[in-house]
Amino acid sequence: MKKFFTTLSNIWKIDDLRVRITNTLLFLLIYRVGSFVVLPGVSEASLKGKQGAEGIASLLNMFAGGSFSRASIFALGVMPYISASIVVQLLGIAVPYFAKLQKEGESGRNKLNQWTRYLTIGITALQAIGYLKSQITPDQMLITNPYFTVLNMFVLTAGTMFIMWLGEKITDKGIGNGISLIIMVGIISALPGAFLTEFQSRNAGAGGLVTFIVEIVALIGVVMFTILIVQGTRKIAVQYAKRIVGNKQYGGVRQYIPLKVNAAGVMPIIFAQALMFIPATVAQFFPKAASNPVLMQLSDYTAWGHNVVFAILIIVFTYFYTAITVNPNQMAEDMKKNGGFIPGIKPGKSTADFIDGVISKITLPGSIFLAIIAIFPAIAALLHVNSAFARFFGGTSLIILVGVVLDTLQQIESHLLMRHYDGLMKTGRIKGRSSVPAGGTGQPVI
Repeated sequence: MKKFFTTLSNIWKIDDLRVRITNTLLFLLIYRVGSFVVLPGVSEASLKGKQGAEGIASLLNMFAGGSFSRASIFALGVMPYISASIVVQLLGIAVPYFAKLQKEGESGRNKLNQWTRYLTIGITALQAIGYLKSQITPDQMLITNPYFTVLNMFVLTAGTMFIMWLGEKITDKGIGNGISLIIMVGIISALPGAFLTEFQSRNAGAGGLVTFIVEIVALIGVVMFTILIVQGTRKIAVQYAKRIVGNKQYGGVRQYIPLKVNAAGVMPIIFAQALMFIPATVAQFFPKAASNPVLMQLSDYTAWGHNVVFAILIIVFTYFYTAITVNPNQMAEDMKKNGGFIPGIKPGKSTADFIDGVISKITLPGSIFLAIIAIFPAIAALLHVNSAFARFFGGTSLIILVGVVLDTLQQIESHLLMRHYDGLMKTGRIKGRSSVPAGGTGQPVI
C-alpha cells in the first residue's frame, strides 16, 4: 500500500504527466456534460418518463454513455467513426488507390484519415435521420415542421465530429487514446446503475443475495480471464507454438519474435460489433422489415443466430486485423539485417513463411477466446441476470474496459520509468496492446 501511494506521488511530481492527466480529465468532463444536452426542439420533460433503449439499441446507448436514450447532441457517439474506419480498411484491400495510400507512410495515413472523416460525416448523417425517425416520437417534439429533422441531422453530425475532435485532443494533449477513453467512460457510466438494479432485483427475492454474490464472483473471474486474453501473453504463444512446430525448429523464436496469442487486441470485437448494428439500422429506416425473422434474430443479442454470426465475425476479423498489423515479411527482413535467424529455417522467404504459419496457428485460440468472451453477456442474460448488468459479463464492454485501462496504465508507467521512477507493477512492466497501431492512421484504437 505504501508503494502505491508513493507511485501516485511520483506521478504528480512529473510536470508533463500531471498536465496530461489533468487535460484528459477535463476533456472527458466536457464529453460527459455534453451527453446531457438535449437536442433542440425535443421536450426534456417528455424524455424523463421514457423507457430506456432495449435490445441492440441498448448496446448503442451504452457506447454513447446514455446519450442515445436521452436524445442528446452526442446520441450517436463514435460508432459512425468506427464504421467508417472499417470501410476504409476494407477498401485498402479491395481498391488499389487505398492500398497505395497505406504504403505511403505519414502522407498516406493523413489522406486515409481525411477519407475516414468524410465517410464519418456521411454515415452519421444517415444514422441521424434513422435515429430521429425511430427514437423521437411526435409527443416529444416541441416543433413538428420539416426543419426539425434537417436541423437535428446537422446537430447530431456535428456532435459526433466534436467527439472525434475531443478524442484527438486527448490523444495529443492527454494520456492514452482519446477515442478509446471516451468509449470507456460511456461504458463505465452505465455500471453503477446496472449494479444497483441487479442488487435491488436480487434483494427483492429474485434469487436472493446469495445469487448476487455468486454473480459478483463470476464477474471477477470473467474479468481475470479477459485480462489474460486481451494482453495475449507472449508466454502462452511460445508454449502453444512449441507444441506445434517442435522445440528444435522453434528454438530461436523466443529471442527474436514478439509472439502474441491476441496480436489484434480488441479491434476484432469492435469491428464485429459495428457490423452487428447494421440490422438495427436497417430496421430504423424500414420499420416493416423489423418483423422479418432473420432481422429479428440478428437484432436480438440473446438470440442464437445473433451470437453465432457475432462469433464467426470476431474470428474472421481477428485473422484480418492480425494480417494487416503483423507483417511476417518485414519481421523476417529485420531479423536478417540484424543477423538474427531461426535455427533450421533459411533466412528470407522461408523465415517469413515460417513466422506466418506460427502466427496463423496461435491466432486461432486467441480468436476463439475472444468469441467466447463476446457471447458471455447473452449466456448471463439467459440465466436471468439483469440485461444491463449482464453486458459486463464479457462482451464488447468488458474487453474495451480491460484493454483501455491496460494501455493507459502502460503509458503512465512508461513516463515513470523514463524518469527513473518505479513502475506501477512490482513484478515487471504492464503489457498493453502495443501491436495495435496508434491513432491518426485512418483507424481507431479501441
